[in-house]
Amino acid sequence: MEDRTIITIGREFGSGGKEIGQILADKLGVKFYDKELLRVASEESGMCQEIFEHQDEKPTSSFLYSLVMDTYAIGGYSPAPFMEMPLNHKVFLAQFETIKKIAKSESCVIVGRCADYALADDPDCLNVFLHADMQFKLERVSSELNVSESKAKDIIKKTDRQRESYYNYYTNKKWGDSRSYDLCLDSSRLGIDGCVDIILSCSKNMIQM
Repeated sequence: MEDRTIITIGREFGSGGKEIGQILADKLGVKFYDKELLRVASEESGMCQEIFEHQDEKPTSSFLYSLVMDTYAIGGYSPAPFMEMPLNHKVFLAQFETIKKIAKSESCVIVGRCADYALADDPDCLNVFLHADMQFKLERVSSELNVSESKAKDIIKKTDRQRESYYNYYTNKKWGDSRSYDLCLDSSRLGIDGCVDIILSCSKNMIQM
């Protein structure tokens, strides 16, 4: 496929990654994948969507849950090595293959799920990481979830720990390390619109190269 535009976004919780990704997709006229990716991966693999939602960007799950839900995880992937994998590995592999398939067939913006790792060899892919100072994140999360700033801080720290563990576990890289991405932006300094403008400019420069 010619003239694809693929943007992946890694993000700290509360930094505006989803909002920025959605705006980018709207401006580019391409599809936006966040939670939607879980539905597509479920359909592609034949695995229950509930499994993807429970495992979403989490490196491990309870042993009991894996034993129970593994019964329902049998779908499109039938080779023996796949069947013998732990449930969380099956989910990651299904998402990994879905991301590669989507990017091969269409331009899109994908948030999270180690998409930068899955598309590491794709020359048309721009990998972005968004971070922000804590106060910026506190205000956004507190407002969006209607919780106190103290509660918002707990949610931010827990979510980012999960995302970091998930990314580091499956990619053998360091989540948030500038060397893992093409572009790292501070949304608390640049603003949501500022980040969008910079990412759009970089993606256009890639197309022209």
